[in-house]
Amino acid sequence: MPVRWLLAVAALAAVVLVAFAAGKFPVAPGELWRAVAARLTGAPSGLSPAVETVVWNIRLPRVAAGLCVGAALAAAGAAYQGMFRNPLVSPDILGVSAGAGLGAVLGIYLGLPLAVVQALAFGGGLAAVGTVLAVAALVRRHDAVLVLVLAGVAVGTLLGAGISLIKILADPATQLPSITFWLLGGLNAVTAPDLLATLPALLAGLVPLALLRWRINLLSLPDEEAQALGIPVARLRRVLVAAATLSTAAAVSLTGIIGWIGLVVPHMARLLVGPEFSRLLPASVLLGAGFLVAADTLARTAAPIELPLGILTALAGAPFFLFLLARSGERQ
Repeated sequence: MPVRWLLAVAALAAVVLVAFAAGKFPVAPGELWRAVAARLTGAPSGLSPAVETVVWNIRLPRVAAGLCVGAALAAAGAAYQGMFRNPLVSPDILGVSAGAGLGAVLGIYLGLPLAVVQALAFGGGLAAVGTVLAVAALVRRHDAVLVLVLAGVAVGTLLGAGISLIKILADPATQLPSITFWLLGGLNAVTAPDLLATLPALLAGLVPLALLRWRINLLSLPDEEAQALGIPVARLRRVLVAAATLSTAAAVSLTGIIGWIGLVVPHMARLLVGPEFSRLLPASVLLGAGFLVAADTLARTAAPIELPLGILTALAGAPFFLFLLARSGERQ
């Protein structure tokens, strides 16, 4: 394994270790090791019930959710950018986040249970992409990729207007704060049952991307050349869109809208391993997982109150993206 991969894996392990140890209730590395060893061997750990609760019931679901959601958003972003041959494309481009956001906001406004809110978010994301794909299928006189992206922007804008309408109608004392915090994203409300219920959908989206990673490279060619090589371009692109959308919708339904990961992390991965997708996908997964866990650790330790994740990812992602944009301009 090349040194850069070893460094990436070591950095991810270090981020996870810090995430378990840091917080309002610090856990020393020795206590963490005793807790893990006790679970593996079945022997008593000798730790207080408070430490056991913090490690297994609070931080484990949170860190695991951060790893899964960060990996899913980054992988979906890398797939979107590869299949559309556009480095500015992200999972938001087809209206996934806006659709999931509208579903969740509607559930909060109606006072529905959390599980139903998450189900509405998941269904809203899928419905948004289904609408975009249907519009793209009806409009055949223009470039298919361009129509798909423009339809995604239009549908996302329309759904965003629906979110704004519900925010105006919501009770400012009770419903509006919940809606605002959900739209900004966070891992603080994730529980182990929530994660286990969402994990199959996340994997159902990630596995096809991993299996088709070799063919995604060919989508960087013009469609005519890819078809001449025997690649069913339209069918492959539909499968990839469905897989990336499924994992994104599942991630958003679990944590709310967390922006910038799907846009920025694939660019960071390209700096590490280059544009070849069979290497880009695992690199994006590693970096996306580490990025979100690190951002979540900072969100709950940097201030007396927990900061929304969407704010931190925007503060880190926007300057880095502008740096990449300026650097590419200098090269040209």
